[in-house]
Amino acid sequence: MTKKKKNKNKAKNSFIQTVLSAFGDHPFKALNYKQISRQLGITDKVSRNLVLNAIQYLLETGDLQEARKGKYQINIKSASKFLNKKRYLTGTVDMKSTGKAYIIPDNGGEDILVAANKTGHALNGDKVNVYLFPKRGDKKTEGQIVEVLERGKNSFVGTLQIFEKFAFLVTDAADMPYDLFVPKETIPSDAENGMKVVGEIVDWPESMKNPIGKVSHVLGWPGDNNVEMEAILADHEFPLAFPKAVLKEAEKIPDTIPAKEIKERKDYRDVWTITIDPSDAKDFDDALSLKVLDNGNYEVGVHIADVAHYVRPGTALDQEAYSRATSVYLVDRVIPMLPEKLSNGVCSLRPHEDKLAFSAIFEMDKDANVLHRWFGRTVIHSDRRFTYDEAQMILDTKEGEFVDDILTLNDLAEKLRVHRFSKGAINFHSTEVKFILDEKGKPIDTYIKEQKEANTLIEDFMLLANREVAEYIGKTKDDQTAKTFVYRIHDEPNPEKLNTFVQFLSRLGYSMMINSRKNLINSYNNLFDKVRGKGEQNMIETIAVRTMAKAEYSPDNIGHYGLSFKYYTHFTSPIRRYPDVMVHRLLWDYLHGKPSANLEAVADACRHSSDMERKAAEAERDSVKYKQAEYLADKIGQMFEGTISGVSKYGIYVELENNKCEGMIRLRDLDDDFYYLDEENYRVVGQKFGNEYKLGDKVIIKVHHVDLQRKLMDFLMVKAK
Repeated sequence: MTKKKKNKNKAKNSFIQTVLSAFGDHPFKALNYKQISRQLGITDKVSRNLVLNAIQYLLETGDLQEARKGKYQINIKSASKFLNKKRYLTGTVDMKSTGKAYIIPDNGGEDILVAANKTGHALNGDKVNVYLFPKRGDKKTEGQIVEVLERGKNSFVGTLQIFEKFAFLVTDAADMPYDLFVPKETIPSDAENGMKVVGEIVDWPESMKNPIGKVSHVLGWPGDNNVEMEAILADHEFPLAFPKAVLKEAEKIPDTIPAKEIKERKDYRDVWTITIDPSDAKDFDDALSLKVLDNGNYEVGVHIADVAHYVRPGTALDQEAYSRATSVYLVDRVIPMLPEKLSNGVCSLRPHEDKLAFSAIFEMDKDANVLHRWFGRTVIHSDRRFTYDEAQMILDTKEGEFVDDILTLNDLAEKLRVHRFSKGAINFHSTEVKFILDEKGKPIDTYIKEQKEANTLIEDFMLLANREVAEYIGKTKDDQTAKTFVYRIHDEPNPEKLNTFVQFLSRLGYSMMINSRKNLINSYNNLFDKVRGKGEQNMIETIAVRTMAKAEYSPDNIGHYGLSFKYYTHFTSPIRRYPDVMVHRLLWDYLHGKPSANLEAVADACRHSSDMERKAAEAERDSVKYKQAEYLADKIGQMFEGTISGVSKYGIYVELENNKCEGMIRLRDLDDDFYYLDEENYRVVGQKFGNEYKLGDKVIIKVHHVDLQRKLMDFLMVKAK
C-alpha cells in the first residue's frame, strides 16, 4: 500500500470517528444526517454525502442503530468509547414500587434519581451504567440508565396467573415493578392457576415491556405457612435444601472422636463447663468454663465448636458453607449454614458428650483484667445445658445448680461491661418481636423479647474472645506487618445522617453533642437512657442505628466504632457464620508460624459474607413482617393503640404498641381535612383547620386492610390520644 493510500484511509477513519462522536454527544436523541452535518459545521452537498456514507458504515458495524426511518442513535454498548465519560457513572439500582429508581454510585457521592420511564430494563439491585443529565440548580441530579452491567438477581417469587394462551408470574416484591410473561407451554404440569411459584427471567427483548420468564420451582398455595416461608427464602435466593453431595459428605463424618485426636489437644473435660442458649436452640456454638487458680485468679475458658476440624477447605461441605455464608433465622425455623448432622450433631457442644473445640483461655483477676491468654484446640465435656431463663432464675434468686460458678461468671461479665462502656462503647438497644404460633404456624399472639443479665453474661465473654483473638493477630510491633485476617469492622457515623438525626431529635425535645467522639458517645448513651420506657423509644433507637455505618467483614482493619474496639473479629459462632470458620483456620495457621494468607482471596470472601449477611437480615425482617401482617389479617375493624413512627407524602406510619406491627394511614383516608406533609418538622398538617399529626404522637387506629403477599397493613385514624 502506498503512503498516499494509507493517509487517505487514515483520514476516512478519522472522519467516521468524528461522525460517531457527534452522535455520542446526544446519546438519547435520534438524528438524521442533515442534523449531524449541521452539528459538524458541514454545509456543502459533497461533505453531507460523506456523512451519509459514514452513517451507513457505522450501521453495518453496529456502532449506530436506526431509531426510526432516516434517524439514528449511537449504540451505547458497542461505541461506549465515543461517549463523554464525565457524563456517565456506574452504580447499583435502588428501585421503588412506583418504578422510579435511585442509583447508588460505586464511588460514593450523591444518589442519582432516575424517572420510571428512563430505567430501561434495569431492576432492583442491578449494577448499571447511568447517563447524567445536566444539573438544574439545587435539584437532585437526574439521569437515565443506559446499560445493565450485572443483574442483582434473576429469580423472583410470585403468584401464577394462567390465561387461555399465556400466563403471568405476578411478583410479590414491591421493588419489582414488572410481572414475568410466561409462555403457557413452558409451565410445569404441577403448577396451577393461583399457586405461588419461583420464576426466572430467560429473555427481555428491547421491544417488550415485561421480561419473558419460566417457572423454575412450584412452592404451593398462598397462605400456607411452609409455602410463605420458603417463598421468602427463595425471594432472597437462599437454597431450600442441601445438595445430595453435601449431605452424603456430612453423613460420612464419624459421631465419635478418635483417641488419637484427643491426645493432640488440650484436655478440658475435667473442668466445669456449661452452655447457656435460647430454649429452642439446638446448635450450641459456645461454652464457658471456670476454674479458680491457686493464686486466687480465675481461668475462664471460651470454648467454640471446632467446625474447621470437620469442614475442610475444598470439600463439598466447605463450598456449600461458603456459598450460604450464614444461617438464616426466620420466625418459625432456622435454615442452617451446615447440614443438621454437623449443626445440631457432631459440632454442637451438647451436654454430657465429649466435643472438639477451639478455645480462648483467659487468666483474669477479680476485676476482670486479662492477665494471660491462650488459644488452641481442646476437647471439652459440658456439665449442663442451661436455657437463658434457667440461668436468669439463678441470677435473680441466687439459688440453684452451680449457683456459685454462675454468679462468679456474671460478676466478671459485669466488670467487663463496665470496662467496655468506660472506654466509649455505645449502649445500643434493639427490640425483638417474637410470635406464639399455633400448630399450623399461624401467629396467635406476640411478645417483646427482653435482653436480661443471662444474655449479657454470654455476650460479654463472646465479645472478649472476639476482641482478644483480633488483637493477637492485628496488634504487632512497629517494624512488623500484621498478617492477613478477617476483621469485623464498623465505621464512624455518616456526618450527613448524623446531622439529620440531631435535627430530628431537637424537634422531639432531645439534644446531642457531636463535636467530639467522646461527647457523641455520651450523647448516644444518655439519649437511650432518657427514652427508655417512652412511646418513642423504639423509633428513636431504630433511627439512631440507621445513622451508623453497617458493620461488615474486611481484611482492612479500621476498628469497631460502636464497641470502641481497635481490634475485633467474629470467632465465636462458626456453626452459623462462615467468617468465623475462616478466622479459626487463619488463627490456627498463624499460631503454627504459617505465612500470611492471600489478601485478595480473603477480601473476596469478606465481601461475599457481608453481602449474604445483609440478605439473611432482609429475609428475617420479611418473615417478621409477614407474620405481623398475618397476625392482623383476621383483626380487620379492630382498634389498637400506637405511635406515629414516620410521615411521608402518602401517609402516616403507625407502630402498634404491643406487637410492633407497622402500617400506614393514607392521607386520602384522613377525611376531616386536606393534609399536607411538613417534611422539615416530621408532621402532616390539615390545610383548613390546622390539625396536625407528628412523629411520636400517640394515636388509636382501626385495622383497615392487610395485603399478606406484599406484607402491607393499612390503618384508619380513630383519634389522637
